[in-house]
Amino acid sequence: MERLNNLADMTGRSKTYYVQEAVQEKISELEMIYLAKQRAENVRAGRSKTYTLDEVLERNGLSD
Repeated sequence: MERLNNLADMTGRSKTYYVQEAVQEKISELEMIYLAKQRAENVRAGRSKTYTLDEVLERNGLSD
C-alpha cells in the first residue's frame, strides 16, 4: 500500500486511478491468456485451422 501511496503522491493522481488502471491491465492480460488457451484447444480438437506465414502472405497478396 505504501508504493501506491507514493505513486499517487509523486504523480498527483488518485490511488483509485492507479487501482483501476491495474485492474484493467490485469483483465486484459487474463483475457488474452484465456483466448490463447481456447484457440489452442480448438486447434487441437480440429475445430480451427492454422496457417503458415507463407500462406498468410499469399492470401493477402504480400508474397514475392
